[in-house]
Amino acid sequence: MNPLDTAPVIPVVVLDDPGRAVPLARALLDGGIGIIEVTLRSDAALAAIEAIAAEVPEMMVGAGTLLTSAQIAAVVEAGARFLVSPGATPALLDALADTGLPYLPGVSTVSEILTVLERGVTEMKFFPAESSGGVAALRSFTGPLPQIRFCPTGGITPATAPEYLALPNVGCVGGTWLTPAAAVTAGDWARIRSLAESAADLRA
Repeated sequence: MNPLDTAPVIPVVVLDDPGRAVPLARALLDGGIGIIEVTLRSDAALAAIEAIAAEVPEMMVGAGTLLTSAQIAAVVEAGARFLVSPGATPALLDALADTGLPYLPGVSTVSEILTVLERGVTEMKFFPAESSGGVAALRSFTGPLPQIRFCPTGGITPATAPEYLALPNVGCVGGTWLTPAAAVTAGDWARIRSLAESAADLRA
């Protein structure tokens, strides 16, 4: 399964309590979102990925904020099914490719895109999207780089997501708004399900 074709929005999640991972994943699924990116920004991330992979197999669980080969090895062992990095160094690209899993290396300039493209990779994370030119930048990439597809992430909101999704080179967007920290902490799975339902309807 391709991460860019699974849902209009990939929820980008920071989890401090792995016990909330499974109900969160189920709430997103119930709302029509079958993919989740758990970022390695907390000590609970690996346990959360492992729990979702084991208990909610129908959810495509991925790992984000990958910075090192050691992190990549750890999330693969935990059960991640796709990988996301904020940037794309040669060593990081080697480690991502070696897993055999789908991965979205982060880029924000044409030179970075070309560096990744030289390896035969045509699907990338455009990050940080809003501060790197947003919709206008992505639109300008379509001329010289029509073969590239992006998942823009960073600063995107429910209001701006449709404009991104209307672009021919955007497969999906990444967003944090589907899993507000207050709702996750409170266990307000009904709210998250509702946000997921709205996100699932965003496909332009």
